[in-house]
Amino acid sequence: MNTYTTKFGSLDNFEKGSIQLIQGKASHYVFSNVFEVASQAAPYDKTVVGINQKYVIESIRAEGTSAWFTCSHDEFVVSMDSEVRVEFLKLEQAIDTSIEGSQLAGEQPDGKPMGYVVLKQGHQAILPVGTAYRFSSQKPATLIMHTIKGPLSIEKWSDICLK
Repeated sequence: MNTYTTKFGSLDNFEKGSIQLIQGKASHYVFSNVFEVASQAAPYDKTVVGINQKYVIESIRAEGTSAWFTCSHDEFVVSMDSEVRVEFLKLEQAIDTSIEGSQLAGEQPDGKPMGYVVLKQGHQAILPVGTAYRFSSQKPATLIMHTIKGPLSIEKWSDICLK
């Protein structure tokens, strides 16, 4: 009987995976590693690592305190390795609903503090419509976010996909 061990990756400790082709070309498949992408990103860059029509999964390097963000729809975020704090404000004014995906909410948006959550490895949080949110992390961490492709989404497929 074979024994298998689950290895959890982190920004500090990950192995680049590979793909074994049965047929076709490697360029027809997307293959990226969220930890590798985050390790090469600036803090709070939102790099697209998966796409399905208008929906995307973004890899984010959390480090220090982010700007305030908001969105015209619910988003969700998962901490992949380290502790990340997410603060929330209930916005006083409605946001521009014609813009999909994350957008900057301003240096200090007008709103009522709603509290915060602390995400640890594997924890997720909903980032609800009508709020502003910001992240903070004492040490570099990896987040993945499910959202709609928007003005802050960075696509650099030639840098992150297996060729």
